[in-house]
Amino acid sequence: MKNYIFLLLLLASFASMCQTIESGSHSTTGYVRPDGTIENSSHSTKGYIRKDGTIENSSHSTIGYIRSEGTMENSSHSTVGYVRKDGTIENSSHSTIGYVRKDGTVENASHSTIGYARDVNPEWAAVVFFFFKFD
Repeated sequence: MKNYIFLLLLLASFASMCQTIESGSHSTTGYVRPDGTIENSSHSTKGYIRKDGTIENSSHSTIGYIRSEGTMENSSHSTVGYVRKDGTIENSSHSTIGYVRKDGTVENASHSTIGYARDVNPEWAAVVFFFFKFD
């Protein structure tokens, strides 16, 4: 019985370490761990955001980069967009494509809510919602 309780506490602490990614209807679509691991709703690893800003798919192939001042690049180092300090997300032409609000609400360019990423770094939320697909 003690082992069962310990296991439940361990699982609960593990789950609390992940930041949840939700759809606009609050369905859990995935998780971002503090180490940058991106998981789907079943906790299968879909990608990684490394400390140096390298973005990898689940096979560890580089698919992009987060550069200084929020510049997003693809694997060929071409700029695909920007994350501004105020949470505005822009494409490579500097057109606004969305927003990551301070409360974690993610909006499209028309200010419609497309998801939630509470307690997730805005650049990481932009990676998941706007710039890279982790299928």
